[in-house]
Amino acid sequence: MAYDCWLQCVRDCSGRFPVTDVIYRCPACGGLLEVQHDMAALSERSGEQWRALFDGRTRTNDWPYGSGVWGKKEWVLPLVDDEHIVSMYEGHTNLFWARRLGAEVGVEDLWVKLCGNSHTGSFKDLGMTVLVSVVNQMIASGSPVRALACASTGDTSAALAAYGAAAGIPTIVFLPKNKVSDAQLIQPIANGALVLALDTDFDGCMALVREVTKDKSLYLANSMNSLRIEGQKTVGIEIVQQFDWQVPDWIVIPVGNLGNISALGKGFLMMRELGLIDRLPKLVAAQAEQANPFYRSFQRGFEKLEPMHAGETIATAIQIGNPVSYEKAVQVMSRFEGCVEQASEDEIADASARADLTGMYACPHTGVALAALFKLINRGVVRPQDRVVVISTAHGLKFSTFKTAYHRDALSGIKASRQNPPVELAADAQAVRHTIQRFLDGQSQ
Repeated sequence: MAYDCWLQCVRDCSGRFPVTDVIYRCPACGGLLEVQHDMAALSERSGEQWRALFDGRTRTNDWPYGSGVWGKKEWVLPLVDDEHIVSMYEGHTNLFWARRLGAEVGVEDLWVKLCGNSHTGSFKDLGMTVLVSVVNQMIASGSPVRALACASTGDTSAALAAYGAAAGIPTIVFLPKNKVSDAQLIQPIANGALVLALDTDFDGCMALVREVTKDKSLYLANSMNSLRIEGQKTVGIEIVQQFDWQVPDWIVIPVGNLGNISALGKGFLMMRELGLIDRLPKLVAAQAEQANPFYRSFQRGFEKLEPMHAGETIATAIQIGNPVSYEKAVQVMSRFEGCVEQASEDEIADASARADLTGMYACPHTGVALAALFKLINRGVVRPQDRVVVISTAHGLKFSTFKTAYHRDALSGIKASRQNPPVELAADAQAVRHTIQRFLDGQSQ
């Protein structure tokens, strides 16, 4: 069955536009657009039938349904022809049962959704496959689009460059100079993007890319473009699917530009409306204290957004002071129980190191989410019997420089209370035995 979808203003304006239009905001009121689906047509299938369809496609080689995103094609972008889809079989990332860490903090049913176990090492692949596929179809149909462009703190640029390269579409990325890890910087360079390292922060890069993409031959690929949200919303569907369609009690996610929590909420709301689930989880949006405009707004009852100059934070990907998806995120939070929490630099670094000591390799943004969770557990908001999922947005290998600096106690203003530097010894068996014995004695204390 063919399903329809279109772009519509989040402020309920009358404007309605094809998903292939080069448009990002409502021309009538300036509000962000979002993809709307024909829910009446989708509801002709029962929740049980949708669950069976999605389960049957999981990890198949039937193009393109083996992708964790395109296995839900009817809910994502049904108007994209299969031949134009650009996919690396993203999604299907594993849920890590953080049993040891959960036992330490008092919540034994703790899980971490490892979204960084993806092609470019972050959850951004989920949205980029959708956006690049739509543009690929637009170009094939005669669109004047010549290149894709984004502002980024690292992960978005990596995903855009990789998917653009796979499609043969040129990509341009705007990065804040000296504020992106080497591992993130090299990804778009290796994939052939034009990389512009600008002497500004992410918000400055975002302002510039919005200005240059007024030229409709350059297509904006940031999360204010609602096509990416459609792919990113599948992470929530995937989590529930991995729990045999049972909804966890809490989901904690680190947020910056706020597209990811908007997407997470949208996926859950679709599942409930179409009968796949009968309740919603509580959501926690976690921010770094140095870049916390959403937290500040939450403290005032989401009265308004007051943009800020984002301070330096080890959680560089969410060092954002003026989030473009604020309005969408507020709408989501109003539909879910939950809260917005913040974490200091010490708390972020310590949470990351603590998680690593139980078998993870947590990026600093996952550290933000974990630190926020620890606070909620300590306050009794999250209960010992609750099932909790923390979304890890990127692979820790992208941030090994941060981890190395931590274990060398070289992070300014951060106390590395769990540092574990290498022990340098002479090549002497007695010295080695003595050091091993001291290590084992310390482990048994």
